[in-house]
Amino acid sequence: MTVDFYRREPSARTSWRLAVLMGANSRTYKFAFGAALLEYAAQDRTEVTLEELAIPYAMGLVAHLAEAPQAPSGLQVRESDFLAVAEREAKESAALGHPTDRLRHAAVRSMPGMVMQKFHNLRGNTRTAHRFYDLIGNSHQRIVRLTPELRSIAKGEQSIGLRAELGARWDIVESSFAAGIGRSLIDEGFSVDWATLQLTDKRRRRSVTGVADAVIGFQHGRCLICAQPIAPSDSTVVDHVFPYSLMRRFGDVSGWHGPDLDAIWNLAPAHQACNSAKSDRLPTAGELHGLAQRNEAIMHSPHPLRKTLQLSLHSAQHSDTPKGHWPYFLRQVQTACD
Repeated sequence: MTVDFYRREPSARTSWRLAVLMGANSRTYKFAFGAALLEYAAQDRTEVTLEELAIPYAMGLVAHLAEAPQAPSGLQVRESDFLAVAEREAKESAALGHPTDRLRHAAVRSMPGMVMQKFHNLRGNTRTAHRFYDLIGNSHQRIVRLTPELRSIAKGEQSIGLRAELGARWDIVESSFAAGIGRSLIDEGFSVDWATLQLTDKRRRRSVTGVADAVIGFQHGRCLICAQPIAPSDSTVVDHVFPYSLMRRFGDVSGWHGPDLDAIWNLAPAHQACNSAKSDRLPTAGELHGLAQRNEAIMHSPHPLRKTLQLSLHSAQHSDTPKGHWPYFLRQVQTACD
């Protein structure tokens, strides 16, 4: 599926989304590292020292440690591990506004093996088509060369969106750590708070991140209706691909026999103008195809967003829906509307 996702838009930006949203490394170190890379690449830097890169990397984790755990509960962390050092040094580093010497040294020591060797890895023993950095030099002076592909996406038209997607994915993963993988989000998935357009942890009833930021990367940053990129300056809404009015309309007559239309599988960021023009009509064949591709991509991302879509498939009335087979599922919903 990651191959299909890349083929639909074979670009460095897609490789970046594969690494961040669907990569084999699901730990939060990846997000801190990705944010640090974007920070320096946006300055048009061609290379940075490992010591330089360690500063925003460490401080990103310090900021997130203040809000949520950065590892699953029950994980055995040695005293010398970077995360253990970060937890001990977080308060002082936050007060200083930069990492303590101990935290910076721990980051420099651990980054190459803990995150840099794994960042480009995808599931199935494959790697992204583009590389975003290379680590060179010796133990006395290690240099991180930032590739032209990284600099192009960090300064491109979707750069703001890529940062928002990374932040949303980070929030989702750490929320699963806070809730306890296997108990809350993994069992129950996310619900949507329509007052704030936030994904919500059902059990803890806490907002996690915005719906649009959480899923738009799986749409290649494009409006599902017109298939054109959504720019930072565009007015954006979250569209019900199958209009929510169907549940009210059929409910007044014979009852709605389809799945919940207020769930993530049916929600897609779109231009406000496109959404207004679409109104309450049923989705076109092209929109259904795009939604199926988007949902299939999410199904190949790590927990817990994937679980939310799995629950929608499993709870559907059509029990013979093939696992993860969204085109079939959507055809059944379309039939229920006829």
